[in-house]
Amino acid sequence: MDWLGMLLTWVFWVAVTCGALFGLFMAWIFYRYVGIIVRIFQERPIFIVPHGEALAEAEDVTFPTTDGLHLAGSYLHTPRERRKGVILFGTEYGSNRWSCLQYCRQLLDEGFDIFTFEFRNCGESDSMPGYKPLQWLTNYEVEDVLAAARYLKSRPDADVRGIGFFGVSRGGNAGIVAAAREPYIRCLVTDGAFATIGTMVPYMQRWINLYSLVPAIYRVLPRWVYVLAARMALWKMSRECGCRYPSVERAIAKLAPRPLLMIHGGADNYIRPEWAQELFARAGEPKELWIVEKAKHNQAVLVAGEEYQERICQFFHKHLAPLRKTRWESQEAVKSA
Repeated sequence: MDWLGMLLTWVFWVAVTCGALFGLFMAWIFYRYVGIIVRIFQERPIFIVPHGEALAEAEDVTFPTTDGLHLAGSYLHTPRERRKGVILFGTEYGSNRWSCLQYCRQLLDEGFDIFTFEFRNCGESDSMPGYKPLQWLTNYEVEDVLAAARYLKSRPDADVRGIGFFGVSRGGNAGIVAAAREPYIRCLVTDGAFATIGTMVPYMQRWINLYSLVPAIYRVLPRWVYVLAARMALWKMSRECGCRYPSVERAIAKLAPRPLLMIHGGADNYIRPEWAQELFARAGEPKELWIVEKAKHNQAVLVAGEEYQERICQFFHKHLAPLRKTRWESQEAVKSA
């Protein structure tokens, strides 16, 4: 038995040594690269953000968040005599609430009410001192969507069946995470949605050679090392900015059995289509992914044109407009009442 004891002792010390070396390696990663990751993470992308013009017939409102802010929103009533459903719209980073019009005009014409709003620190909504929103989703944008859902639930004309959600880019991310917590959101459409870690890691793997003294070593590292480094950077950012970066990957897995339609540009150079496919793979059924060929980030609505409007309308007609509830929807409506 002596040889067995010696073998176990040897294995133990090898494990301890490997663990110590890995700890030193990750300490080096934190010292050498996390600051660089954070700096790049805080850079704002250069793209044109749409801003629509206000509609005179819109019902302008303000509604509170749980942390004491008041957000600006507008309720757009369908011209149809009979309303088919209510859709909450989540704007992309930096745009105002009227940017919803290029996405939602046909929905309005076909019988859906639209509620659009501006996230904190944007447009006419209150600003939170010290908070500098970026294109990355934080817990604050999630709270803003939840606040909008609570407002819709509290209206005298609230739809007791629940609402649909339609969000673009960061607005879509916020809707996914909010819907994972709020059953009042019955179905979702996103355009250009993306995961934080799932976007950071490919960029880190691609550009490590620009910052590494020995790039060949980092090119052979397993993906989980980059994921860990990304989480370390997010932890540092959270400490510095006083916010959290929720996981879109975990949230999207909790949406089923609520229907999901993800739209993504096939020529998106910011969020590659394959990254969107990885996020989509985490969602449960029923779900649908539509890759719009030749469309760049958030440009599918312009490239696909009429087909874009038709597919959005078909989705909400199928999953939001029907009067009959599924057993799951009935149970969740009772719970949230």
